[in-house]
Amino acid sequence: MTRLGTSYKRNLDWKPYQVANLFSTSADAANDEKKSQNESKDSNFKLFSELSKLRLSALVVATSSAGFLAAGSAPISWATLSACSFGTALCASSAATFNQVFEIDRDALMKRTRNRPLPSKKVSKEGAIALGLSTGITGTAVLALGTDPVTTALGCGNIALYAGLYTYMKPRSEANTWVGAVVGAIPPVMGWTAAGGSIIDPEAILLGGTLFLWQFPHFFALSWMHRVDYARGGFQMVPCNDNPTGDRTAALINRYTWYLSSIPLISTALGVTNSMFAVEGLVLNAYALYVAKTFDKERSNGNARKVFLTSLWYLPCLMTLFILHSKHWREDVTEEEVRIDLHAYIQRKINQIRLKGKELCIHESTVVKEREDKCPVTISRETTAHAALPDIVISSTSNEQQNNNPSS
Repeated sequence: MTRLGTSYKRNLDWKPYQVANLFSTSADAANDEKKSQNESKDSNFKLFSELSKLRLSALVVATSSAGFLAAGSAPISWATLSACSFGTALCASSAATFNQVFEIDRDALMKRTRNRPLPSKKVSKEGAIALGLSTGITGTAVLALGTDPVTTALGCGNIALYAGLYTYMKPRSEANTWVGAVVGAIPPVMGWTAAGGSIIDPEAILLGGTLFLWQFPHFFALSWMHRVDYARGGFQMVPCNDNPTGDRTAALINRYTWYLSSIPLISTALGVTNSMFAVEGLVLNAYALYVAKTFDKERSNGNARKVFLTSLWYLPCLMTLFILHSKHWREDVTEEEVRIDLHAYIQRKINQIRLKGKELCIHESTVVKEREDKCPVTISRETTAHAALPDIVISSTSNEQQNNNPSS
């Protein structure tokens, strides 16, 4: 009994540090559980982002939003823009997921894709199919409810085009790259039609054409760097079937970079953008042509990477300039409109940026300082208009004389 009492007393005789350790242990356990939950959430998000190709989807959303803003519709319908962006993102996610479902075996053969969720068995095939269906149906529904039938059809059709025809052609024909370029050209057209434009408007064709042409230097450079890996997966890419010196790849990169360089000039000639877009586009395209020529001289992975990295910043710069110089944005915005309308505020900011661009423009500040509208292209138009002015004045004067003299 004495021993039992002594043992019981000893167990009750806890030291302060032991009590502190007890609470510390409980707190550590709670923190570990919370950390485990956060890691699980992060892991799930990472799997979702990999299946959805989140970076690619972000690019798709950016180009569709650029197409919407290029329309300069007043006032901006933020609800429609949100529906267009969110619906496009979900459709892009669906297409990317189904693409990976169909390419599990081939992705498992490639070093750069073997750790994707499906080849690595982190996600089941059934789970990926469920994700692709849910995002595709939801994205189409969002577009149908928030935009218009044309935009909805383009979004739904792009899922079929990417996950269907493009994926089917990848191991069978080099033409898959051109089909993939069509897929990439559709999102900015979706933005344009969602803003109220037509699919056959010159602006829609130019926006889509820009994305179509941009993808060739971008993807041919990427596939040249990974040509061994693509060949290992059995994909029919131009660099995989090219000769060891890469003659065809270099020629295609050069050719499509030249085609892409013509977009600012064509856009200005058609009156879609003002002439400053053509001038500023020369700077962007000069560098793009330079890196393309560098790769042509030496077909190394390092030079291919330069082409690829250039394409990543080139596209947002070109799209931004297109929006800034679009003639759909008014220049006569009053202070009252700025106070009551966010769209007018954006217009005012765009006009301020345009004005700053004119101040920084070398040819405007040195060659034709005395002209109010200093761009040479605009000057030629102004000169033509002044040349035609006397005829118009004479005609209107004779008409007034006839009206004042009824007897004649």
